[in-house]
Order: sequence, then C-alpha cells, then structure tokens
Amino acid sequence: MGVENKMSGKNLEMRETAARICRDYLHGVWKRVTAENITLKRISGGLSNWLYNVQLPDGAVPIRGEPRQVLLRLYGQVHGERALEGLITESVIFTLLSERRLGPKLHGIFPGGRIEEYIPARPLLTKELSDPTLSTMIGEKMGQIHMMQVPISKEPTWLWDTMTKWLATATDILETVDEVDPRQHENVYTLRSIDLEKEINWFRDLVAREKYPVVFCHNDMQEGNILLRQNSRKTELVVIDFEYCSYNYRGFDIANHFIEWQYDYTEGNYPFFHERTGSGPSKEQKFHRTPIDGLRDRIDARYQDKLGGI
Repeated sequence: MGVENKMSGKNLEMRETAARICRDYLHGVWKRVTAENITLKRISGGLSNWLYNVQLPDGAVPIRGEPRQVLLRLYGQVHGERALEGLITESVIFTLLSERRLGPKLHGIFPGGRIEEYIPARPLLTKELSDPTLSTMIGEKMGQIHMMQVPISKEPTWLWDTMTKWLATATDILETVDEVDPRQHENVYTLRSIDLEKEINWFRDLVAREKYPVVFCHNDMQEGNILLRQNSRKTELVVIDFEYCSYNYRGFDIANHFIEWQYDYTEGNYPFFHERTGSGPSKEQKFHRTPIDGLRDRIDARYQDKLGGI
C-alpha cells in the first residue's frame, strides 16, 4: 500500500490511529469516539507534516466545553539532529503562542505530533494586507509577538544562517546554469552581476555597527500565515506557521512583512507569483501607529526613567 493510501482519511488503520489519539489526549465525549464514528478528512500531507480535520460523530454533544472538531498534526520524516532540534523548538514556540492566544489553541502533544484548535478561517489575500483595519490588527499581533520572552537562543543567528544557506544554493545553481530552466536565464544573468557574498558581508557590518534591536520574531508574516476567522461576530486574525520563528532583528520582521504587500503567490503558472508593482506601503502606512505602539512607548519611557534614576 502506497503512502498516500495509507495516510488517507478513509484508511481504517489511519482512522483507528486518529481515534485512539483523540481518546487519549482529549476529554469529555471524545473518550468514546471510534474509528467507525469519527469524521476524518485529510487537509494536506507531505514529507514533514500530515494534517487532518477530526470531527465528533453526528449527534455527539460536548459535555465539558470540549471542541467539536480539532486539527490533528502528524510529524513526517525527521532526519538529523538539527531537524529534531527545530521540531522541538517549533513545538515550544507553538505552546507559548497558544497560551498567549496569539496562535491556535493547543489541545495536546504526543510522540509524533500534536492536536491543535481547528480554525474555520481563510488566509488573507495579498491585497488585504494594506487594508487599514487589518494592517492595524497585524501590527498589534506582531508587536505582541515581539514583546514575548521565549526560552530559546537569544542570538540573532537565524538571519545569517539562512543567508549563508541561500548563498550556497544560489552558487550551485549559477555553476550549473546550462541545466537551468531557460525562463530563468535573465535572473541568472542578474545574479551573476552581483557579488552576493560581498553584499552579505556589507550588510553584516552595517547591522553590527548600528546595533538594531533584537526581539522574538515570526520571520514570515505573509498573507498565507495570517488567517481571518470566519463566522465570527467581529473581525479576528490568527497567526499560524511558526517554523521560522527565532530571535532576530526587529526591523527584518517589519520590512519582510511590508515586502509581502507586493507579491501574490496564488499564480498557478510560471513563475508562480505575481509582482504587484507599486503596491508597497507609503511612508504614512509604514508609520501608522497601533495601540500596541503606544503601550511599547509607555514601557520604554518607564524603563528610561528607571535608568535615569540609577
């Protein structure tokens, strides 16, 4: 039996696994679910994660506020110490964001996966990132994330490690240009005209000289990772996908988000994205203040007053 069939929501073994996990880690009416009476739908699947929507049987009534449906995440292949470390770190971050209600609620963690809140929501559209109301709410979410204290390394190495990895990938591609898709030749020519390693070293020196603030960052605040909760009486956003979270330079998180205003990844044909030229934020939009900005200013002011008294 192929992996696809084995992991299908219709496969009896998969249904039995899902029902057992829900019985073990959820409470109330979930204690009585079986492989035969749950509703199991596979949402997505790949090498790293398999996601399922698990719902209570028809007619089952929650008795202690337990959810009617959950998201079951099964980890896929994990190779190497660094991959395992990344998985543990991501789980810790998910737990902390869940406790602070900045991400989906965590219902349970088990060897090989976790049970999360299932959010009836849709990802934002690229054009919605600039909506004044939504932009304010995104700024509030980002500000709350930046103020978190997370028990992981506080050194901002993620940015440099990522740039080093991408430089190595780009170098390999440039060395095998004859094997590159002809549609990429213009991009290859442009990249060859730039000394990428020199640019990275210049940027590293600039950052070291300016001493930019380092905070806990999401590092991927694009529209696909910001959900608009549906069937809600009020507009509510939920941030997801914490794979790239790390301590990083605050300016990177903000700048990266603003760059995402200009790229739509829903294009089904090559190059699989659409550049929305001229749709980047204006200076007024960049400096639009949110309530969390005022809170940060008050905290900074109190901190400075204390320093002044020493």
